Amino acid sequence: MVPALEKIISESENMVFFGGAGVSTESGIPDFRSVDGLYHQKYDYPPETILSHTFWERCPEEFYRFYRDKLIVKGAKPNAAHLRLAKLEREGKLKAVVTQNIDGLHQAAGSKTVYELHGSTLRNYCTECGKFFDADFIANSTGVPRCPDCGGIVKPDVVLYEEGLDEQVVSGAVQAIRKADTLIVGGTSLVVYPAAGLLRYFRGRHLVVINMQPTPADEEADLCIAKPIGQVLSEDVKLEDVG
Repeated sequence: MVPALEKIISESENMVFFGGAGVSTESGIPDFRSVDGLYHQKYDYPPETILSHTFWERCPEEFYRFYRDKLIVKGAKPNAAHLRLAKLEREGKLKAVVTQNIDGLHQAAGSKTVYELHGSTLRNYCTECGKFFDADFIANSTGVPRCPDCGGIVKPDVVLYEEGLDEQVVSGAVQAIRKADTLIVGGTSLVVYPAAGLLRYFRGRHLVVINMQPTPADEEADLCIAKPIGQVLSEDVKLEDVG
C-alpha cells in the first residue's frame, strides 16, 4: 500500500479508474507492448495486422488461429488490483471502471459499472442473425466459427483495428470521467487512441498514474507510482469475499 495514494482514496467520493493491459498481466494475461508482450512475438504477420478488420475479412482462418491461441486465456483469475477496485465500488467510492482490456476480469472480481472500450472476448455474435455465443464456442471451434442456426460467421465482440469504438460505451465513460473527483490511471501506456484521449475530459482534483513505464499523463499527475498495480492496490481482499 502507498500512503500517499491511500490518503487520496480516503478523501475521494467519486473516483474513476482508467486501466489497460498492465492491470491483467499479474493474472497471467500478456500485455501487447512490453518486451514480453504479444507485439514482440513471431508470427507470419504482425499482430497489429492480424487484429485488423481487413485481415478478419480477408484471412479469417489465420485470424481465428491467432485469436484462439493468444486472446482466449483460460483459467485467468482476478488479481489484487481487480479485487481492490471492486471493493472500492462496493464502498461507494469508485463509480466506474473504464478499461481497454477484453478479458472480463473486472466483472469477475465483482465490479458492476465497467465500460469496456475495446469489447470482450467473453461475448461473440453471429454476423448474420445476431445470436450471441460464449468464449468456449470460439475456443472449441475449428477454422472459421459459424452459427449453427444460420451459418453466419461468429465474430468476437472486440474492437479490431480500423473499427470504431461503441458510442454508448464511450459516452458512459466520458460522463463518468467528467464527474470524477479523482481519476486513477493504471497499467496503460496511454498511446492507444481514441481510448487514451478520454483523459482530456477529466476536470477533478486528483490524477494518479500507476504504471511501470512513463506515460504522457505523468506531468499532469499529482502522484506517479512506477510499481506493479496489483502490488500498489493490494489489500487483504480475496475473491471469496466478493459478494
